[in-house]
Amino acid sequence: MNRMRFGQKVNVELIKGDAIMRNELKFKGKFQIEHIRKGKVINKFDLNNGVVDEGLDAILDIMFHDATKISTWYIGLVDNSGFTGFSSSDTMSSHSGWNESTAYTESNRVEWTEGAASGQSITNSTPVTFNMNATATIKGIFIVSNNTKGGTSGTLWSTAAFASTVSVNNGDQLKITYTLNAAQA
Repeated sequence: MNRMRFGQKVNVELIKGDAIMRNELKFKGKFQIEHIRKGKVINKFDLNNGVVDEGLDAILDIMFHDATKISTWYIGLVDNSGFTGFSSSDTMSSHSGWNESTAYTESNRVEWTEGAASGQSITNSTPVTFNMNATATIKGIFIVSNNTKGGTSGTLWSTAAFASTVSVNNGDQLKITYTLNAAQA
């Protein structure tokens, strides 16, 4: 008797999406700070920032939902007094982990005057300068769309904390350069 054997052979090929078309956009910002006392640089700091939820929502609304663009940004200082931390849900009207420091002579927060984007990066070529008018302990930096010193309105973009505190004296300067990169991961 002749026997026939029937069988099945299955070939499975798993195709992952086109890697060339798959991009993940990540915003990475860095503050570079010079602490100047009596005309001499006494310390330099590099701080990576965290972009808050409100800032990310603003990007999406402006780019894809026809919201009004934010054309001017300002840098503010964070006081060490009462500092417990930053949260991605922080806004200018609600940030329970930190307070703004207003221990500088400028009547408003200082404008971040950025140049045009190039190579997926944008920065200010001239540092923002804070002229300190009191002894204070600074814990961090933030960027917001409103220039009102000590104010609680505007769109909060990002926050960053020093690894340890920075003690400033009356007459000191903090010179800040902020660079934002939009990198594909």
